[in-house]
Amino acid sequence: MTEPERAQPRMTKGERTRRRIIDSASELFAKSGYLAVSLRDIAAHAGLTHAGVLHHFPNKEAMLLRVLSRRDEVSAPLVLGPDVAPRKLVDNLVAIIERNTGTPGLVALYAKLSVEATDPEHPAHAYFQGRYRILRDRLTEAFAVLLSDRPGPSPAVTAQQFLALMDGLQTQWLLDPDAVDMRAAIVSFIHTLGLTGPESPGPTNQS
Repeated sequence: MTEPERAQPRMTKGERTRRRIIDSASELFAKSGYLAVSLRDIAAHAGLTHAGVLHHFPNKEAMLLRVLSRRDEVSAPLVLGPDVAPRKLVDNLVAIIERNTGTPGLVALYAKLSVEATDPEHPAHAYFQGRYRILRDRLTEAFAVLLSDRPGPSPAVTAQQFLALMDGLQTQWLLDPDAVDMRAAIVSFIHTLGLTGPESPGPTNQS
């Protein structure tokens, strides 16, 4: 007999309300984009008053950053963890791509926001700029190790290609999910680099 699992602490009323607000914001941002959605839209969707939303979030920018950080709480350890070896990093990104097929709303949210955030004045500009910089740096380090004995593009260029492929595949998949196998395409690219696997889906942290 195994030790009984510890009961998860119950959320307070305020925590439940904040989660409802963030869920509503995520859904509306994914559907219409950040710029087209107002705090009043989010309040109505969450079944709250405008003042009720402001009680939990001072402005829409704070809400957006919470939406973005919530996803990172799941994926960041798979990419930024201190014990993530070069090959494990690549495999984890493949696993994240596979997991994303189960969360089309989040994929749409990131796709829409990343385009909007190319504007330096957008509140998520620094977030996406930093996110891509970190991913490029980590992948460059990984490919420098994994491809050290192979000819071809530099590790930095390979990292850029990998991220561009991930983003492009997600856009194509959003447009025509039945026609695009994101995982298969990413694995095929890994094979063209002279690396093997991952041959079968692996476990990921689920949210």
